[in-house]
Parts: sequence; C-alpha cells; structure tokens
Amino acid sequence: MCARIGVHKIKKHGMRILICSGNFFPEKTGIGKYSAEMAAWLAGRGHEVEVITGFPYYPEFKLAKPYRSTWYTREQWQGVTLRRVPHYIPTDGKVSSKRRILIDLTMFIGSSFPWLWLIAKGLVSKRSRPDIVVTVCPPLISGVWPWVASKVLGIPWIYHLQDFQVDAAMRLGMIRQKLIGRTFYKLLYALENKLISSATRVSSITTAMCRLAVTKGAAKQNVLLLPNWGDIHNIYPISQKTGFRKALAVGDDQVLVMFAGAMGRKHGLTLVLDAAERLKNDALFHFVMIGSGSDAEEHRQDAEARQLRNMTFLPLQDVEKLNEVLGSADIHLVIQRVGAADLVMPSKLTNILAAGRVCIATAEDGTELYNVVHGAHTGVSVEPEDVDSLVRALLELGSDPDRRARLGQTARAYAQSHLGKDAILGRFERDLATVCRAQLPAEVPTSANGFSQAAEAKRKNNIR
Repeated sequence: MCARIGVHKIKKHGMRILICSGNFFPEKTGIGKYSAEMAAWLAGRGHEVEVITGFPYYPEFKLAKPYRSTWYTREQWQGVTLRRVPHYIPTDGKVSSKRRILIDLTMFIGSSFPWLWLIAKGLVSKRSRPDIVVTVCPPLISGVWPWVASKVLGIPWIYHLQDFQVDAAMRLGMIRQKLIGRTFYKLLYALENKLISSATRVSSITTAMCRLAVTKGAAKQNVLLLPNWGDIHNIYPISQKTGFRKALAVGDDQVLVMFAGAMGRKHGLTLVLDAAERLKNDALFHFVMIGSGSDAEEHRQDAEARQLRNMTFLPLQDVEKLNEVLGSADIHLVIQRVGAADLVMPSKLTNILAAGRVCIATAEDGTELYNVVHGAHTGVSVEPEDVDSLVRALLELGSDPDRRARLGQTARAYAQSHLGKDAILGRFERDLATVCRAQLPAEVPTSANGFSQAAEAKRKNNIR
C-alpha cells in the first residue's frame, strides 16, 4: 500500500468517492452503463458519490436527446452528483480514429476546470478532498488528472481498465503505422505505463487483463479483479414464445440468431452478414442485428445490397424490454476481430449468460472470452473472422435444441455464481474501504440466494 494513504483517518459513515468516466448514463451499452451502475450502487450504499463525465454520445456518436448543448452542467441522478464537461461530439454520427482522439482530448481539456478547482479546494481544506478517486479507461488520458491530484493532495486513486485502448487501436490498425503513427503509439504506451505504475490500485475486468496490467508496470499486490456484472435480478430465462419474436414473424420452429450491441470496427460484424448470406436459402434461420454505432448504417446497406431477406436490423431496445429481447433468441453472437479478445471483454456477454441463452463467440484458444464460453461450457467458441467455422457452429446448434438448452442452463448457473452485481461491487467496495481505511455501512438486505424479494418472485413467475 502506498505511504500516502496513511493521511486518511478511518471514516465511519461512508466514503467520499469521485468517479471519472468519459461515458455515463444515459448510455445503454458499454462503459457508460457499467460506470453509471457502479456510481448508483455506491450511492445507494450511503457513500457520497460525485462523477466527472462528458455528454452522452455512444454508440451513435451523436449527442443524445434531450441534451441540446455541451457546456458545463451539474445534475443529480440516483443520489449521484454529475458534473458534465464540454467536449467534441461529431454532428453527423461518423467516426474515425482522428475523431476518437479529438473526443478524448477535448474531454480531457474540458475536465481541467473541475479538476483544478478540486485541487485548489483540497489545498485549502482537507475536508473538501474526496477520499478516493476511481477513474475509468478508456480514455487513456482520464488517469492524468487523478495522478496529478494524487501527487499534490495525497488522494489515493484506482485506475480501472475496461480495455487496453492503445493495444486495441494498434492491433486493429486504427492508426496507420507510419513514422508519425509509430511515434504516437510510443508516446501513448509511455503514458499508459506511467499511469498504471503510479496508480494506488489498478483494476480490470478479466484475469488476463490484470496480468497484462502487471506487465505494464502495476505491482501485482495492487491489482484488483473487477469483472463486469450481469443483471441476474431482472434478466433471467423465459419462454421463447415472446411478443418480440412474433413481431419479427419468426416461427417457433425457426432459429433466431441475434447480435445485440454496439456496431463498431472492433467487432468485425461483416462476418455475421457473410454467415447470413451463406444461410439465406435455409428457412430454419433468421438473423436480427440490434444496436447502433459507427458501422451500423454501412452494415444495413450491405445487407440490402446482398438481398439478405433473412436478416432484420433494429435500433437499441428499451431497458424495460431487454429480458424479453434476450430471451427471444435461440442463439446469440459475440463477435470480435482477431487479436481483440484479451484487450476488451464484450459487455453483452454478461446478460446473455444471465438470460440463460447459448452464444457463439469468436475467440482464440486461451483468451479470457474463450475460457468463459468454451471452458465454462456456456456456449460455443469459433475462430475469429472465419465464416466457415461460424456457419458450421450455427448449423450444429440450430439442429440440436437439447444441446442449446443444456448450454443455456450452464450459462445461467455461471451468471448466478460469478456475475452478481451485489457480490462484485461488494468486493470492490471493500477494496475501496481498505485503501481509504474506511468503515463500511451495513450490508444491503437481500433474500437468502442474493435476489431481492420482489425480483425473486417476478423471476419465479416468469421462468420457463
């Protein structure tokens, strides 16, 4: 433990926690979803939680409604104080590597004012300082101001790695490998290593990513595992005879294959269109693509050009319909490009498992995604970017409903054992308290199996 932590006295009535996250509520997918749920959970436990964030834009890369301007604002949401800072957002929904960099850079600049104000107040009075800072990466540079504040004020900070932004950008070829590009990567890697080695604690969402953090400079004893959780209370197995499925005109004897989530470059979703084209004359299968993102419109146009009548595109669905939507599918797809599986972990997987549905994941042997799907028998793993392997897996699972049911049961059991929000965030809260030397509030009352009483009753009434 770093020596500077000793300046904090033991607190008895919750912690003052500052969370820095470039993405936040009301974004429905990705980092924003998990940062918001973390903040609300901690606030619900009696902690004083403040968030420095930007304006919602993901995955459409447009300013979300009803926001009309992107200047400094202050909001209250579920007991959390939000301070939104101005930053660049594309107006046309198109995204490129340069635009992504511009979003991150302007958000860093926009957050300078609240950070400088926090540091100035902290120099005047220790009571105005947060007890701990949790900063979420990406963006990579989100860790710069917490690092500065830690040096000046002695505030402990946790660098939470949702993915390794620089490695992912490099492997996926998001910046051309010319002289300027190579120099830029070297600078980013140097900054990443400095932030990781300087943080009081480093957390990440998989064991493989935690190991990678150690190779980048984190002390092994200071690395925490903080996996993304599934909503096992409100997402649970249901009968597949749903209104959502009926609206798609998919029969009970057909196989509904679903991809739901952000549609960006790192996913390589052309593979799904290739598989749908191979199977477009097989009446057993119908594909549905749900979501939005930088490549969504391009994929829609591609499907039209290929005359894929066995494929439907839909926007992101309301949270209230999520359980019905996930439960309507016979097979879910978790698609990633080669080289991405140990740098990012698809957030969609957690709720697929909670819904008790089988998935086909594109993951290389030995990666974390492969271990969760193939190793834990929650689904089927195939080689990334290999349409033959994907089609073969679809044909095998599509013709074997009993196997789908068995894998789905295993998936649900895995979610209940490993992905409960209260268990995961409860461990994280204890880690925060250890760093801050804080005394935690009483435990949250739940039923014996970890479900709230109301959610448990609802689940039993709807489970198939």
